[in-house]
Amino acid sequence: MVDADTTRLVEMFKTLHGTPELAFAEVRTARTVAQGLGNLGFQVTSGIAGTGVAAVLENGPGPTVMYRADMDALAIEEATGLDYASTVRVRRDDGTTVPVAHMCGHDAHVVWMMGMAKVLARTTDAWSGTAVLIGQPAEEAITGAQAMVDDGLYDFVPRPDHLVGLHTAPAPVGMVVASGGTRLAGTDQLDIEFRGVGGHGSMPQLTKDPVLMAALAVVEFQAIISRTIAPQETAVLSVGSVQAGVDNNVIPDRALLKANLRWFNTAVRDQLLAGIRSVSDGLARTYGMPADRLPAITMKGHSPPLVNDDALTARVAERLQQVFGEGAVVTDFPAATGSEDCHLLKGPHSDVPLAYLLVGVADPQVYAAAAAEGKLFPYSPHSPEYIVDLAAIPFGAKVASHIMLDLLDEA
Repeated sequence: MVDADTTRLVEMFKTLHGTPELAFAEVRTARTVAQGLGNLGFQVTSGIAGTGVAAVLENGPGPTVMYRADMDALAIEEATGLDYASTVRVRRDDGTTVPVAHMCGHDAHVVWMMGMAKVLARTTDAWSGTAVLIGQPAEEAITGAQAMVDDGLYDFVPRPDHLVGLHTAPAPVGMVVASGGTRLAGTDQLDIEFRGVGGHGSMPQLTKDPVLMAALAVVEFQAIISRTIAPQETAVLSVGSVQAGVDNNVIPDRALLKANLRWFNTAVRDQLLAGIRSVSDGLARTYGMPADRLPAITMKGHSPPLVNDDALTARVAERLQQVFGEGAVVTDFPAATGSEDCHLLKGPHSDVPLAYLLVGVADPQVYAAAAAEGKLFPYSPHSPEYIVDLAAIPFGAKVASHIMLDLLDEA
C-alpha cells in the first residue's frame, strides 16, 4: 500500500520541505494534516495551542495508541542544493528577518504519519482499537507538546495505552534504532539579557558595555561544566545566539544570549542554572551595574530526559525485525544529548509507556563515503546540509504503519 502511495507521499514531502514554518506558525502544515486526516475519516480537532492537530479514528474495542509527528522547521538557511530546497524567509515578532528550512526532518515526520494514516484507514478489518494521531507544533522550542496539553488536548482525545514517536537520523535508509531506557537528555532553553549603559564607541569609559559582559559570559559559562560539575556527569551548555547593537560605532545598552542546556541528572541541571546566574550577575557587578540592573534570565522551553519503556520498545523492535530483518534494527544504542518534548504529550497520564525510535534517512552511499573518511555521520541535524533521502519517505511510512498495526492488534 505504501509503495502504491509513494508518488503522492514524495510530492507531499517536497511541498512541505519547500514551504517550512517556524514554531507555532505551522498554519499551512497543520491545514495539510487536518484536511488529509479528515478526508481519511478521522475525527479532527485543529487549533490546539494555536496550530496543533489531534485526529482520532475509532475502530472497535482495543487499545488506544497515540502517534506524534512534529511539524515545525528551523531558522536556518538551507544549503543542500536540492531543486525543492527552501528559500523561505520570515519576519519574526522581534523584527528580525530569518531564513526558514526543515533541517531536522520534521517534514518527513509529517509525511510518514500521513502515509501511515492512509494504511490504517484502508485496513480497518485488520486492526481494532483507537488510533490517535498528533500533529504537534513547536518541538524545536521544546514548548509545543506541553502547550497542547495545557490547551485541553485530553478534552478531544482519549487517554492512550501507548505513545509512539519517530525521528529522522543521519544513518542509512533502512536502519531503525529501537532501544529501551533513557534515550535523550533533558533540556532547558533560556535567554540571558545583559543590561548596560550605551554610548559612543569612541568613548567607552562613559558606557557600561553589555557586549563585553555577554562576550565574557559565553566563555565563562564553559567553566561551570569544567570546574563545578563532576567529570562523570553529562552536561552541555551551548549559546546559540548573541544579539547586540546594530552599528559599528555605537555601544548598545543591552545584549542578549540565547542558551540551551542538556543534562540527565536534575542536580546537574540545578548546578548549570545556578552557575549561569552566578556568572552573569558577577560580570554585571564587575562592570558597574547596580542590583536593579542585573541580567534578566528568561526560562523558555523545558523537558526532562526522554525514557523509552523497555517492554514496549522491545515489542516494537521485534515486529520491525520480523519485517525488515534483524540487521536493520539496532536495539542497543547509547543515549544522546539531543532532546525532545514528545513524552510531555502524556500530560497527566505519566505512566503511559513510550516508544521513541530513530529512522535512518541518509543515502547509504553517502553514509558509507562519510564513514570511510572517518566521519560519524555525513551531516548532522540542524546543519544547512541535512538531507532526507527520498527513499526514506516510503521506508518511514512503512515503519510507522507496522508499529501502529502491531500495537492495535492486541486481541
